[in-house]
Amino acid sequence: MPVRVCYCLSMNKQPLSGVFTPNITPINSRGQLDEDTLRAYIDWLIEHGVHGLYPNGSTGEFVRFTPDERKRVIEIVVDQTRGRVPILAGAAEANIEETIRACDTYGALGVRAVAIVAPFYYRLAPDGVYAYFKEIADRVSVDVTLYNIPMFASPIDVPTVKRLAIECPRIVGIKDSSGDIPHMMRMIAEVRPIRNDFFFMTGWDASLVPMLMIGCDGGTNATSGVVPELTRAIYEAAKAGQWERAMQLQYRLLPLFDAMLGTSEFPEGFRRGAKIRGWDLGLSRQPLTPQQSTAADVAQSKIQQLLSGFDFMQTSGSNVRKNVSNSATQSEDGVIDRIVSEVLQQLRAR
Repeated sequence: MPVRVCYCLSMNKQPLSGVFTPNITPINSRGQLDEDTLRAYIDWLIEHGVHGLYPNGSTGEFVRFTPDERKRVIEIVVDQTRGRVPILAGAAEANIEETIRACDTYGALGVRAVAIVAPFYYRLAPDGVYAYFKEIADRVSVDVTLYNIPMFASPIDVPTVKRLAIECPRIVGIKDSSGDIPHMMRMIAEVRPIRNDFFFMTGWDASLVPMLMIGCDGGTNATSGVVPELTRAIYEAAKAGQWERAMQLQYRLLPLFDAMLGTSEFPEGFRRGAKIRGWDLGLSRQPLTPQQSTAADVAQSKIQQLLSGFDFMQTSGSNVRKNVSNSATQSEDGVIDRIVSEVLQQLRAR
């Protein structure tokens, strides 16, 4: 039986870095993809500082759209972005053949790479996960990012990531949404010495700064679809080594993330957050009970209150990237400053 060789065309490309937005997919009043709103929303995200886009991700509710609709989403995002930022396209389908077809299609459209979630529904052992990604990586014509989200799909363990990184140059990075910092550290320690082109992205907003601190290249963070100014400010502070500022902003991002994540059915809270920012992205295709809708209204009020203190809520235009602070009360500022100071002291002591 012939040995397959994994050819890679990505070695001259820079690893992905920064905050990528797993953008919400707008729905119109007829329950169809709202193409005009998607185009306008893409422009807004880019103008407000996101480093890249991640259509057809979990926040984009990819499983609630047909393959043709998912393809149309990528066509629109690529066309509207016009090369301004790189695109990491979710390309997970129900089986290997459909996934490979989606990968090649999206690559031909012009995305920088595709993200593929580990097999879902059937829970696979590590060897099964390896075989799945190896088959895809050997056959596709676009760079592949692993997507580890163990709450929804078969987990990708460290030995499997290392094995795939060694054998498949087409696999260029991983997005990990476990929020597990030691797991990420182990992956970085095992893979980075052998693949300096391999990037690591966190999909868990609550640990964005700690993940950047241990060596992640960036994140694919749902909150960036609501507060792109804040997530960019966090990333820039971290890259500049301004850890105190980064952590202060992280502690202000945390309650926003918790409020949006815990609203009814995911990602309803992020739709509500976007609505507060002026983007009516329509209703999810997952219906809500009257009780859930009421709870979501209550959560929206809380999100509104949390957002109201940020200066960028009153600032528009080019100044948004330069003016990211919070007008919280002095007592709230004092609590956060004290927490950050104590955490940094403990880290230095270690």
